[in-house]
Parts: sequence; C-alpha cells; structure tokens
Amino acid sequence: MGKKKKNKPAGNVIAVNRRARHDYFIESRFEAGLALEGWEAKSLRAGNAQLTEAYVNLKKGEAWLVGAHFAPLKTASTHIQTDPTRPRKLLLHRYELDRLIGAVERKGYALIPLELHWHKGRAKLDIGLGKGKKQHDKRADRKDRDWQRQKERILKH
Repeated sequence: MGKKKKNKPAGNVIAVNRRARHDYFIESRFEAGLALEGWEAKSLRAGNAQLTEAYVNLKKGEAWLVGAHFAPLKTASTHIQTDPTRPRKLLLHRYELDRLIGAVERKGYALIPLELHWHKGRAKLDIGLGKGKKQHDKRADRKDRDWQRQKERILKH
C-alpha cells in the first residue's frame, strides 16, 4: 500500500477569518510568526482569539497585525496591563516583507489575516495577499456555491 498523507490535527487551528474569502480574491499566502506577550500566548492556548476585524498594516518596513482581539484570561496577573487589541508585530523574512510591500504599494493589493494556528509550539498567522471583491463578484461566488450544493444533492438521490 502507499503512504498515508498526514492531516493537520484539529487542535492546531486557533482562529479563522471566514470573511476573508468572501471579501477578497486571495492570490498567495504567507506564514508569519507573532511577537506576543506571555498572557497573549496563554490566551491563544485557551483559544481566545478573533480575527474578524483584523487587518495587516505595513509601516517602516515592518508588518503589524492590527485589530485582532486576544481576550485575556480571568487568571491573568494583576500587575500586567492587558490590551486585547494592541498592534502585534509580525515576524517575516526581509525578502517576504519586500515582496509584500511592493505588491501593496504598487499593485494595490491588500493583506488579510486568514488563519491563526500553532506550528511546532509557536503561534503562526497565515496572511493572504489579495484584491478586494466587488459586489457582483460576491453574488457570482454565492451563485456558484449554491449551484454546487444543489448539484451534490441531485447526484446523491
């Protein structure tokens, strides 16, 4: 027999931005590390993260995750001031940053956080490089999805 393909365990994913594929055409993906504080890492282990309002901002040659909400744990230390929506620095290689900066500034692309997950014990963020969809594109996608669903139903019976 052949080798089985290993799937990622379900426990790896922390948060998914479901609106991203609805609002953008994603053309390429990048995996970035996150510079976190201790309470944020503990909060992520508990699964307390939301990416729905988040976006990636490029300034001074660095990438920042803005608007992501990491809810602090109830057992967080009393002497640490927690800010759930503070900007968090994204850790990327210089060549990746240069490519992203070029695409965003020259070609009008947007950087969208897609998924927050664990990789070898470290929190990673998948970033999508994409263009915004117009209203008619969203309608066409919905129509295609509905047709695929209907086709599956027909073929089942």
